[in-house]
Amino acid sequence: MALSKSSYNRKIWEGSLKNRYGAECKICQRPFTCFRWMPEKGMRCKKTEVCQICAKMKNVCQTCLLDFEFGLSMQVRDQALQIQDDLSRKDANRDYYVQNQERELAFTFDTTSNDAVAKISDSASNDLLKKFAENQPYYQRNKPHICSFSIEGECRRGEECPYRHEKPSDPDDRLSHQNILDRYHGNNDPVAKKLLTRAKTHNDYCVSNINYKT
Repeated sequence: MALSKSSYNRKIWEGSLKNRYGAECKICQRPFTCFRWMPEKGMRCKKTEVCQICAKMKNVCQTCLLDFEFGLSMQVRDQALQIQDDLSRKDANRDYYVQNQERELAFTFDTTSNDAVAKISDSASNDLLKKFAENQPYYQRNKPHICSFSIEGECRRGEECPYRHEKPSDPDDRLSHQNILDRYHGNNDPVAKKLLTRAKTHNDYCVSNINYKT
């Protein structure tokens, strides 16, 4: 598994459920061996969302789809490093590209594909990413989702309910409606928008190198 620190703990290999070719990759739509586990007691179950090939092509976690090195969304990282997304969304072109990347990875010992992501240099953009990087794992994303029945006062499961019984801080928060494809390709990602908005609020002069795009 290719997992980030926020998704991984030492008990994953002991308690994870392996399903050989049991899920479809959300990016290339090919079947892959998926894993499902519970990070800690009281947390929601996590599972791998994309195959290892798609994760290695972008150097991202198979579960949260954040960059391995910086813990940032693809939109922030790719724009800062001026990396173009070469993966087509059309079926034929996408399958051809993924097959070539899989063949390339099979003949190398690298954990990432031989593209711009695997050749990150110490540049001004790299320093900017280090400034934005998450230095500590963010475990809040592993918390269970809020129970929709509890919001309406109709949940009858009580303490046995696997979801949180609390009111959402902002019902219209775009972070609660994220799309895996948008996050992977770095388009219209609300996580990236929140990060850039927060940086601009603090008058960060480096943020002018990155523009939020939709």
